[in-house]
Amino acid sequence: MSDETGSTATQAEGLSDTAAGTIAYITWIPALIFLLIAPYNRKPSVKFHAIQELGLTAVQLCLLILLIIPFIGWILFPLCAIGLLILWILCIVKASQGSAFKLPVIGKIAADQSGYNI
Repeated sequence: MSDETGSTATQAEGLSDTAAGTIAYITWIPALIFLLIAPYNRKPSVKFHAIQELGLTAVQLCLLILLIIPFIGWILFPLCAIGLLILWILCIVKASQGSAFKLPVIGKIAADQSGYNI
């Protein structure tokens, strides 16, 4: 579509990379959606945040399963839960600022899979 000056108007494609990266950390559902649906699955930064969120969720599930063990789990669960909550909040804050917090193991895997250079 052209306006009076003859220039072509462009239309934005959905959410910005920053917004999509931040939303990916809400739960595993938006992260999975961003990995499956275009144009988000072609954007390295969005893919990085989505993959890192899925990895963080996998770690959380593994810890929950391991911490079911009586007594040991009762002691370690609060510490692990607080640690994961802090990491999750840090990831959300950095994604909302347009940058990224690279988790030690999960972040490297996410960066390799997405092609996002940190």
